[in-house]
Amino acid sequence: METVLGMEKVLMAFAAALALGLCALATGWAQSKIGAAGAGTLAEKPELTATVIILVAIPETMVILGFVIAAMILLME
Repeated sequence: METVLGMEKVLMAFAAALALGLCALATGWAQSKIGAAGAGTLAEKPELTATVIILVAIPETMVILGFVIAAMILLME
């Protein structure tokens, strides 16, 4: 019986790691694309600085939501 409970904890930890890790990878990829486009935009129109900063910050919500899901998985009993 102990091995079944131990295996369940391992799978829950793996699920939490996937929830956070995949969100972090997706956010990094999105921010790299947005950052490259934003750098080109700022070279031509520096007055759009605030807009580019907001657009780069928006994908961070994916990591925050991934963290919330991982915490919910780990705190579930």
